[in-house]
Amino acid sequence: MTHEIKQLFETLTAWQKAGKKAVFVSVVALDGTSYRRPGVRMIISEDGEMAGAVSGGCVENEINRQAQSVFRNGKAKIMTYDGRLRIGCEGIIHILIEPVFLSAELFSEFKEQVKNRQPFKIESWFSQEVGEYENAGSALTLKGKKYALHSSFNIKEAETQECFSQDFGPLFQLYIFGAEHDAVHLSQAACLLGWEVTVVALSDEAKSCDYFPGANALVTPAYDEVNGLKIDDQTAVVLMTHSFNKDVQYLMALKDKQAAYLGLLGSFSRRERVLSMVLDYMPEMPIDFLQQIHGPAGINVGAESASEIAVSILAEILSVVRRQKPVPLREKEGSVHG
Repeated sequence: MTHEIKQLFETLTAWQKAGKKAVFVSVVALDGTSYRRPGVRMIISEDGEMAGAVSGGCVENEINRQAQSVFRNGKAKIMTYDGRLRIGCEGIIHILIEPVFLSAELFSEFKEQVKNRQPFKIESWFSQEVGEYENAGSALTLKGKKYALHSSFNIKEAETQECFSQDFGPLFQLYIFGAEHDAVHLSQAACLLGWEVTVVALSDEAKSCDYFPGANALVTPAYDEVNGLKIDDQTAVVLMTHSFNKDVQYLMALKDKQAAYLGLLGSFSRRERVLSMVLDYMPEMPIDFLQQIHGPAGINVGAESASEIAVSILAEILSVVRRQKPVPLREKEGSVHG
């Protein structure tokens, strides 16, 4: 979700520089079930351009129509959409549409927060009754300070209303160790998920970041410098160097890192050989660290090509991070997603 807000704010800032007004759209409540849950957001410009989505595409046109009064009079409004009658979903979504403007100072503070991998919060105050409101809206909290998303919104006066509060953690990131062709596919696919991708390679690999579509950076640390990489519990690491020696060296260098996921490309026999070499070089290697390694990386979807293998690996990362056991959705009880 963090990457979606980041993209929305970047787009909104570009619109503002072009002199366009915009509205901020938030799903703030749900009765029943829907395609997406409360907390999804989008923006709409005064000329009808949209960024983000709050549904699979069936609600956005109605939101755009409802947003026109917000552009005209500057008042936030609440609308509902009953998916039971229109699209066969099982719920009613409550949507807040409000004016929005990000000052240069606020956007700068937000970017700094994201860059430093610090959490933030968005709160939306509203009434579930359909209509226009003088003082409904959202606020962004950075480092304990609340910033209203439109100048006419008084946070203190709004706090008597219902509030939807959402916490955002650091952007999820993927570190790819290796610079071969399959790393290109994994980088590109991870970018589509909104992840920040860093490719790690040795300096003699003679590759640049441009070789990896979707990658934010390519770094070339020596093995003893790997511990300085910003790998935390919102980070997945995949070793795909196609070199026994490199994988062994990288694993030893990563032993003190607490990544959300650590995957090793290759067969079962290759994994055993790599881990055996690690223990030969470093007998004191913590067993807990070795046991967390997902190798071979990926889930069984019958992948054959590099792009299919990338899908397999990303699917396993998501299942591990979300603590889900991969099963066909037709066999899943409860809500379809989430």
